[in-house]
Amino acid sequence: MPEQPATALQDLDPAFIDPEPLDPELLGDGPSKGLRETTLLSRDVRLAGRPKLCSDCGLCDSFLKPEMARTCVFVRNQTEAIEQRLFGRNRQDGDELRFGIYRQMAIARMKPPVPGAQWSGMVTTLGARLLERGEVEAVITAATMPGARFAPRPILARTPDEVRASAGNKPALSPNLALLDEVRASGIKRLAFIGTSCQVQILRAAQPRLEAELGLERLDVIGIPCSDNVAYPDLVYFLDQVSKSPQTIVHYEFMQDYSLKMRHEDGQIEQLNFIDFPMDKLDGVFPSACLSCFDYPNSLADITIGYMGAPLGWQWVLARSARGEALLELLRPELEFQPASSAGDRSRGMPRYLQMLANPPGKPPKPIRMLIAWLQRNRGPRGLEFARAIIEMKLFRNLQHVRERFGRFEQRIVPASVYRSLAPYAEDYAATFGRPLTAATSAKHDEGDSGGNAPLGP
Repeated sequence: MPEQPATALQDLDPAFIDPEPLDPELLGDGPSKGLRETTLLSRDVRLAGRPKLCSDCGLCDSFLKPEMARTCVFVRNQTEAIEQRLFGRNRQDGDELRFGIYRQMAIARMKPPVPGAQWSGMVTTLGARLLERGEVEAVITAATMPGARFAPRPILARTPDEVRASAGNKPALSPNLALLDEVRASGIKRLAFIGTSCQVQILRAAQPRLEAELGLERLDVIGIPCSDNVAYPDLVYFLDQVSKSPQTIVHYEFMQDYSLKMRHEDGQIEQLNFIDFPMDKLDGVFPSACLSCFDYPNSLADITIGYMGAPLGWQWVLARSARGEALLELLRPELEFQPASSAGDRSRGMPRYLQMLANPPGKPPKPIRMLIAWLQRNRGPRGLEFARAIIEMKLFRNLQHVRERFGRFEQRIVPASVYRSLAPYAEDYAATFGRPLTAATSAKHDEGDSGGNAPLGP
């Protein structure tokens, strides 16, 4: 898709702007809006005047706000152009279509794991190591808001201990890019950034200006895979719906065994199978920006560190650039590795998933749900095949969200690689939805209110 950046906010299609504050009458059973309403963060008073699809990345809270129309991934997705600038090429067929460009893939973990870390502690250890070695002067990351368990607080860490103290899960929207003002004021020339894919895409789009205006000499980007993020009040609501004791949860994550695992203060693990999620209570929780994102694997980072393609207890690492390979080498002496594995066949279940996406089914009886959960764990996609399956499902779900709610935006915000990734299912898609998978030359759909979300996943 050719890059055609707008030059100012007023140059945008008016449909991208929603300056009205949140109507209090929309507040219903959910914490920030009525359920089954499209969640538009741009309707919040603080975010008014930003693109209609907004993930509160923080750019508009910084000196780069005038660059929003040129850099925002929800105004125009520039993945292909940025890939060419960063890597000198675009994605090849095969796994790169789903995982993004990479030079090395590894299944690894810290030995021993870092206490209090989300997984084994690779991300915070890497950020701290860069400061210890003097390779960067500061690290932008998210700590935890005092007095809250999972509320993120963006910080500009200047010491290794500050980075280490930020370990742990904070699965809520965090305006990390707002700290670019502090970077400028401090005269920082060598910076590391830890963040989600929307933050990284926008940072990469703004990188040439940062290098020219701030004299930025190094920008190391450590990417965290991200999907179905939420505003903090909605996170609290979500945990209330899925846990018997939400106030005592200290860690939770969607896992490769098709379950949500929640660890409590006393060390007990509470588990909820994906098939048992109360979807009737969760519709509308996730922001439309997150449901219109097509980069779960954080493909424009130097290195992505997650878990999706790894066995339980391990981390999935994609070193994407030469710098990413160097970052992996910094950790190698403290890591243990195992070969990547893959099992199952995602293609067998995708036609059924498309039918569920078009017509969300009711909740099956408990014995049927127990059987489905067993089949998912023991016969479903596992390892790298699990990662492929989940990413393709997210691409389909989010493509449908855009087409049903924001059809006029499709040509601007859906990368070409999405259609290439999903091409093997083009006939199934056309049969299910009555339209071609490929993008139309001119979208006829505008924002609507039809359609629902597919079952929740990692």
